[in-house]
Amino acid sequence: MQDIVRSEAGFRCAGCGEWNETVVDPSAGLRQLYVEDCQVCCKPNVLRIGWMERAERWQIESEVES
Repeated sequence: MQDIVRSEAGFRCAGCGEWNETVVDPSAGLRQLYVEDCQVCCKPNVLRIGWMERAERWQIESEVES
């Protein structure tokens, strides 16, 4: 596996649907779960992040925090 560096990624807000840019820190692992507020509507999104080795990019799924 190649060295994975800190990289920009993005997610669609589960509340308003707007695109949000974020930065993923690989030192937290190849699978991560954390909350980040939408940059547009400020709703907290639970982000499920995983490294896709074949595509060499981060995949982010979001849902509104309940």
